[in-house]
Amino acid sequence: MGLTIGVDIGGTKIAAGVVDEEGHILSTHKVPTPGTPEAIVDAIAAAVEGARAGHEIVGVGIGAAGYVNRQRSTVYFAPNIDWRQEPLKEKVEARVGLPVVVENDANAAAWGEYRFGAGKGHRNVICITLGTGLGGGIIIGNKLRRGHFGVAAEFGHIRMVPDGLLCGCGSQGCWEQYASGRALVRYAKQRANATPENAEILLALGTGTPDGIEGKHISVAARQGDPVAVDSYRELARWAGAGLADLASLFDPSAFIVGGGLSDEGELVLDPIRKSYKRWLVGGNWRPVADVIAAQLGNEAGLVGAADLAREPDPIM
Repeated sequence: MGLTIGVDIGGTKIAAGVVDEEGHILSTHKVPTPGTPEAIVDAIAAAVEGARAGHEIVGVGIGAAGYVNRQRSTVYFAPNIDWRQEPLKEKVEARVGLPVVVENDANAAAWGEYRFGAGKGHRNVICITLGTGLGGGIIIGNKLRRGHFGVAAEFGHIRMVPDGLLCGCGSQGCWEQYASGRALVRYAKQRANATPENAEILLALGTGTPDGIEGKHISVAARQGDPVAVDSYRELARWAGAGLADLASLFDPSAFIVGGGLSDEGELVLDPIRKSYKRWLVGGNWRPVADVIAAQLGNEAGLVGAADLAREPDPIM
């Protein structure tokens, strides 16, 4: 079909990239993410124009955090941008003169991994992104499953603990409150407060107090064998694996792809997630068990996936 542009809307920058049909990024252009909704639309257009220079482009795919309608045109609600029923497709098309589709950013990343990354060769995969929060995407029968209204796979807001921790969505006990970057930092601070003698490496990397612990400190300390840091990853993995076991009961995929910033830790995170998943999987000793594998495309997954989805003429499912 030709070259398309994928757009990834980040908290600090908006990246646009020209992507070919094999998933290769040919050129990119980045602009700062502005502070107002309308200025963000203008910035998206500027990023697209910067990336498309010298290329014949047939369409644009935009990955946006939040709820996107099934027609891939309107952002119902975005948590970090003041978009409510935002006709993003219409506005960007008017600025760039190209066909535009809008996709949830986690769906776009899942599709990118399925098509060009860790999911190649699988028909049925579930992707989860472990970052500041927890997101995901569903590919069943080689198709991205969006649900009837287009807002499926909001895995981070599955209720794991009734009346549990308050979530930013307004509910309580959501999965991302127990399996995310925020959760990891909370675990480390709690454990360092309780047993500072087991957190000497971790505390030395920060301000010397539990309140100064950051995610990057936990990663370094865990690799040096700090007991609190290692145990914090195990607690994160316990909840992540338990959630995957629930998803296996729902979707029965051949593989789970784990992406997001925490997946960069490799086996430090993946090995205990696998163990927890197998522990909680119903009938796990007597049934085939899906692989739990690391994502391969890193920060490019959403951009590549959004660009590829721009080649799909109609919403998939």
